[in-house]
Amino acid sequence: MNLRIALLNNIHKFNSTRLLSHYPVDDIISGITNEQIQLRKTIFDLAQKELASQAHKIDNENRFDGMRKFWRKLGNIGALGECIYFKLIILKHIVSTVGIIVNPKYGGTGGRYLDLVIFSEELSRASASVGMSYSAHTILCVNQIHRHGSDEQKQKYLPKLCSGEHVGALGMSEQGSGSDVISMKLRADKDGDHYILNGTKFWITNGPDANVLVVYAKTNPNAKKPQHGISTFIIEKTFEGFSTGPKLDKLGMRGSNTSELIFDNCRVPKENLLGEENKGVYVLMSGLDVERIIIATASLGIMQACCDVAFNNYAHQRKQINTKNAEFQMIESKLSNMYVTTALCRTYLYNVCRAYDRNHIAAKDCAGVALYVSEKTTQIALDAVEIVGKNGYLNDSVAGRLLRDAKLYEIGGGTSEVRKLVIARGLTKEYS
Repeated sequence: MNLRIALLNNIHKFNSTRLLSHYPVDDIISGITNEQIQLRKTIFDLAQKELASQAHKIDNENRFDGMRKFWRKLGNIGALGECIYFKLIILKHIVSTVGIIVNPKYGGTGGRYLDLVIFSEELSRASASVGMSYSAHTILCVNQIHRHGSDEQKQKYLPKLCSGEHVGALGMSEQGSGSDVISMKLRADKDGDHYILNGTKFWITNGPDANVLVVYAKTNPNAKKPQHGISTFIIEKTFEGFSTGPKLDKLGMRGSNTSELIFDNCRVPKENLLGEENKGVYVLMSGLDVERIIIATASLGIMQACCDVAFNNYAHQRKQINTKNAEFQMIESKLSNMYVTTALCRTYLYNVCRAYDRNHIAAKDCAGVALYVSEKTTQIALDAVEIVGKNGYLNDSVAGRLLRDAKLYEIGGGTSEVRKLVIARGLTKEYS
């Protein structure tokens, strides 16, 4: 009897896997905890229900009309506080909570980055553009305020950012300063109890939507070392003299709204200085390692989505010459490479993240995992397009959208070339 039940279970498992439109992640192999496995299941269900069905429309129309409503849902389950307790609601019962970092005092309940990584991965798997907006909110804005803000600043800004009432963003890049961010031109001149900001920021994710922004500006342009003249500010969209430019029409990540930030004699209270004056570079640099981890995470979500598309919909269902596509050797080679590459990327990313959670921050590996996963994701997306065939070359196709989305992470948040510099210089420093 027990053998019969075991055989039936195996048959059910085989049929379920074979008919799945999403290839399952083997989290026994990835080595996460039972709570994190449950977290993935819950977030997968939420993201597929709320986002996946809208992903094409979001991309096609270059907007996500339900963003505010969805942000509220994320806030309700504790997903916006960058490291807050996610309430896993299953069958209308809270069965578990997983710690992910904002202090309960400010609307969260402390925890681990790996939980955030699992969450972000599944969001990006369903919709890469919404996943990018989520990362900009949690890591680039909430994380910096939580780590560097005064108690008053945290009390003022974090609760609404964590609840989903407010959207967050970061203003770092400018038209003429991307990789060379220290060369920024945005000025912040002291005027009594205020700073007066003049200049612009460009390529700002969530720019058109953000209520709260963390922005870097030059407070001492004549400093002997340029990096010593930068300060960090918390900007509210209602500040006098602040506005945003038109939404940019991007190749990929469409629906994750991006724009220019414009400061025209923008008056910022001195209380909104984040950290110390002229020491903003330390705020900036301290956030780059975790930003690189989250870039790898979002790339991994796209990579898994490519596997979802290629493995089931085309390779194992479509036939040519009375043979399933997946049974041709050329396709077998691509499928096996996609599977192994995705597993390797997940293992590298999760291990770097576990080390980060233990306060072992290896800059060269944070850069390394962003470099490796982002470049491999673009290649996996190209393979997915080839497996899908002519349909993959259509803008309306999922594979085509994933390819357009994937390329961004080799450029945004630090180019592949800069990541290689970080790795090489880290190695050289170990031998000096």
